[in-house]
Amino acid sequence: MNLTVTSRTRATRFLVAFSAGLALAACVNQMEPAKKLIGDVEAAVTAAGADAQQYIPDQMTSVNQRLTELKAAFDKQDYKTVITGTPALLTEAKGLADAAAAKKKEVLEALGAQWTTLAAELPQSVAAVEAKLAAVAKSKKLPAGVTKDGLAVAKSGLADAKTGWDDAKAAFGAGSVQAALDKAKVVKAKVDAIASTLGGTAAKPGA
Repeated sequence: MNLTVTSRTRATRFLVAFSAGLALAACVNQMEPAKKLIGDVEAAVTAAGADAQQYIPDQMTSVNQRLTELKAAFDKQDYKTVITGTPALLTEAKGLADAAAAKKKEVLEALGAQWTTLAAELPQSVAAVEAKLAAVAKSKKLPAGVTKDGLAVAKSGLADAKTGWDDAKAAFGAGSVQAALDKAKVVKAKVDAIASTLGGTAAKPGA
């Protein structure tokens, strides 16, 4: 009787140990594939680079959050969850670069259109203000509402605007469209303010 019980106990222990061994082996076998999948997602995110962060930040954040969750599952040795959940995320991560490139193109085209408009208008506005200042300088009497101090500020402001416009053109030539547009908008605001000070608007010369 005792021998039978002992045999059964040994058999049970063997089965438990064998099952544990199989589970451990399965876990080990899943670890490397899971690790590789996570590495593939990380590589795809890195390849997307700064453009993805700038132009499609929501998609980038979503991918990174899910990647963090899968890494946490990996750390808990839940390799099955990683292997199951990573393929779809990998597909999305690989699509980040193309999505960012498409959005960047769209944004740059829109910025380019704004630049084209300002590039056509600003030189004429500057010329109009310059002509107005020249006319005031030749006049024996200042226009109504214009003081000597105001005139001095206008001249100084026009010089700054010209420098700013040169900076904007340099930025555009260097490929920094957003920076160029930002600088050009500042120039436009200055020119408009000067025109207002002189009692008019920054219209085209002769308009």
